[in-house]
Amino acid sequence: MQGYVINTLIAAFIAIVVSALMGPLMIPFLQRLKVGQSIREEGPQRHYAKAGTPTMGGIIIITAVMASTFIMAGSSLESLSAVFVMLAFGAVGFWDDYIKVVLKRSLGLRAREKLLLQLLIGLLFGLLLIYYFHRGTEIVIPFSGTVIDLGYIYIPFLILVLISASNAVNLTDGLDGLASGVTLFVALAYALVCLMTSHYQLTVFCGALAGACIGFLIFNHYPARVFMGDTGSMALGGAIAAVAAISRSEIFLLIIGGVYVIEALSVIIQVFWFQTTGKRVFLMSPLHHHFELKGWPETRIVKVFSIVSLLFVIVGLLGFKGIGIR
Repeated sequence: MQGYVINTLIAAFIAIVVSALMGPLMIPFLQRLKVGQSIREEGPQRHYAKAGTPTMGGIIIITAVMASTFIMAGSSLESLSAVFVMLAFGAVGFWDDYIKVVLKRSLGLRAREKLLLQLLIGLLFGLLLIYYFHRGTEIVIPFSGTVIDLGYIYIPFLILVLISASNAVNLTDGLDGLASGVTLFVALAYALVCLMTSHYQLTVFCGALAGACIGFLIFNHYPARVFMGDTGSMALGGAIAAVAAISRSEIFLLIIGGVYVIEALSVIIQVFWFQTTGKRVFLMSPLHHHFELKGWPETRIVKVFSIVSLLFVIVGLLGFKGIGIR
């Protein structure tokens, strides 16, 4: 196990270096392409200062994770399958970004088009897990260790996990350093999960994911020089969900990724309540925008949400105590 821990640390270091080296090259390139971020008119006024900041910076994260994983775990089919899911969801996000910022169609991909592509990725990944990796169709309940066999329902369940995670990370990506900072803790948590569940090579992928987030934060912390865009947020969500599925810890993701869940729920609650009563629960959703409109500085929100994410991670990891998952 010690060897895998060292390999994971090396993978994280490689990803940090690749991200750090790519930033000064990619940011001017994106600026020349004029792929600047557009700002929601109903959003916080301070966001207008961000207009024109290059987006699609998720390319940096994806490249760093791929390079590091191929170098340190290129023979691991589990790691390569996680890379496939990350790359596939990142491609959907890239297409969405391209339509919005290059073709200047503000709505991007149509919802049904995006959903169809996500469904296809989830279906392919589910079939891969069950019929090639022989993962089975069981899920494990946190803290109790209870195992439930979903049978034929597992693939629809997995698709729901993948779509929910990718879109929840996408919703979380609304402030400088927020999504990358929260995902850093989640990726580190899943590195530990993979060690506990004996998915050692997949630990290397998680290390690469954490390292890429650290490297990206060099350019994405406040005030951000680049945004990850849907390219990065959807890739991160897909990657984390893929690791959770391979390690049989999909339900644990609800806890470990608690900040993602809260951000997504705030949108669901806001939309439902507004459509039902015509009133808003939050000043604005996702939740981080509510605190912005309450007057919180952006850096304070990111720090608080990161601390909350760390707390969720600790609670989620405690859910593995005494549970044997393979």
